[in-house]
Amino acid sequence: MSDSSKTNGAPDTGIFGEMLKLQAEATQAMFGQFGQYMGGAAVSEADTQPAGDEFAQWASVAQRLQALWQNSQPGEVTTSASPKTITDPAAWQGLVEGWYRQMPLASPEAQNQLWQDSLKLWQGVLGQYSSADKDANSAPDLPRKDRRFADPRWREQPVFALIHQTYLLFAEQLTQLAENTDGLEPDRKEQLRFATRTLIEALSPANFPMTNPVVLEKTLESKGENLVQGMEHLLTDLKRGQLTHTDPNAFELGRNIAMTPGKVVYETPLFQLIQYSPTTDKVLEVPLVIFPPWINRFYILDLNPAKSFVRWAVEQGVTTFMVSWKSADASMADLVWDDYIAAQIEAIDHVRARLAVPAVHTIGYCVAGTTLAATLAILSRNGQADKVKSATFFTAQVDFAEAGDLKNFIDQNQLALVGAIAKDGYVDGRVMAATFNLLRGSDLIWNYVIQNYLLGEDYPAFDLLHWNGDTTNLPAKWHQAYLKDLYRDNRLVVPDSLTACDTPIDLTRIATPCFIQAGREDHIAPPESVWCLTQQLSGPWTFVLAGSGHIAGVVNPPAANKYQYWINPEPGTTLESYIAGAEEHPGSWWGHWLGWLHDQDNAETAAKGKRVPGSKGDTVIEDAPGRYVKSR
Repeated sequence: MSDSSKTNGAPDTGIFGEMLKLQAEATQAMFGQFGQYMGGAAVSEADTQPAGDEFAQWASVAQRLQALWQNSQPGEVTTSASPKTITDPAAWQGLVEGWYRQMPLASPEAQNQLWQDSLKLWQGVLGQYSSADKDANSAPDLPRKDRRFADPRWREQPVFALIHQTYLLFAEQLTQLAENTDGLEPDRKEQLRFATRTLIEALSPANFPMTNPVVLEKTLESKGENLVQGMEHLLTDLKRGQLTHTDPNAFELGRNIAMTPGKVVYETPLFQLIQYSPTTDKVLEVPLVIFPPWINRFYILDLNPAKSFVRWAVEQGVTTFMVSWKSADASMADLVWDDYIAAQIEAIDHVRARLAVPAVHTIGYCVAGTTLAATLAILSRNGQADKVKSATFFTAQVDFAEAGDLKNFIDQNQLALVGAIAKDGYVDGRVMAATFNLLRGSDLIWNYVIQNYLLGEDYPAFDLLHWNGDTTNLPAKWHQAYLKDLYRDNRLVVPDSLTACDTPIDLTRIATPCFIQAGREDHIAPPESVWCLTQQLSGPWTFVLAGSGHIAGVVNPPAANKYQYWINPEPGTTLESYIAGAEEHPGSWWGHWLGWLHDQDNAETAAKGKRVPGSKGDTVIEDAPGRYVKSR
């Protein structure tokens, strides 16, 4: 990396870095003149004239804000050596223009209608505050509702009621303008909808200190200390290139997360294989191998004892193995899909040899489930399908025709951008984190801008959010091929269109019994997309629709007694027909899956020998959770 590509040792900030800088600039502009006045002339005058404690407090806040900003120079961040980087706004210009280029300006009729609607809104809102017979204790009945403005302070004063109601009106109009845009291909139309929603979320008056009554009240109550704390949070995030969701010091791998006892029993340059220690005298004879996605850390399935799928499976008498992928670095620049498929086969073969069993159960989560489908197809083509007794898919897609909002990031501009931001052959994991956060911008970005930066609140200790921010790097070559071949061109469902490990991939060859789980509210792998796997298989399959989304729909232990799941013994050929005839069951679907697993093979064996990793005569590498999950 050249000297010109690095300043102050700070990391690439990514798309979220651009958002942070914009927010920082807005905050600085908002308080700049105040700081200059209070920290300059007013303080000089205070040196010769006694000032009250409150004045001194505000002067101190202003000086500290100025000092923080001037000393940090947050605009100076590390960038890739590439001429166009993720922190360079010009790199995003083509992407944004591609989203909006064909969106027409509002017609004169639409502009006039907006003006009329605005006048009607303003008169209606202000009329509720000026009415002579208005009950002082009654809340105004405003025409538009939104949970971002649920706090009563948005309605107590007419100015804030007018601000947020006008914003919601304009949001409706802008959304409708995008919706009425004609002449676009369906994927371009969806991109425009997504970009419009993203813009609307960013422009919410709740995101700016002078238009948010909750922030203003907190500023007055704390005498500006929230702004100092918020600025410190903001500058810290700018330096690390990632929004902080939770207390970074609250969790430690192996201590209070990823703490199920086990040993690393095998290791390659790409993955470690963890075997968990049994807690029952007898275990199912067929072991289970779990493949988590390499775009996240594996411990989403082992957050803590109460939430851990791994611990629960072990307690049910299942000999459980977990693959822990290595976060990509320069040594992995040439990795492609073949390597991840070969790794799955290698893990399967190692477990079979270690425990002297002919077959294993498998689980593939998200992209690792997509890869598991390809692995099964290759094993079938090569006459080795009997190595896998069963396959379970957690929110995994193979047909990407209805792949949800992530498809909005998959066109030529975005693919070029991925290439531009990759350095040393890998994509920084914070890029993917920012992408997934954008899918739920109000919840995962702007909510935290308000809490962390404007209100200056302390970070909570939340294990799920800690995991969400624990990013992994991705091999750039494979990542681009995945986006192009699967998401954009949808080639995986075309028999023999793709080849891996010198073998054409045909999913219709899969006869392995499969259990397929989808989340009803999943915005990353929509249930309509997950369902499509059922139509590719030639063998028996079971489909379960779980309540909630991509994470909570999977990580839902029985003891929590949350959500629900739907089962239809005669599922039909469409998700609509499945749902129409499905029976709802309260709580977790894990028990239903365990019953299905027993149906595949109910034989048991004693939990001894190499069923107990690290027992007498067994050579292991290290304790779980291993080194790879800790690499950054």
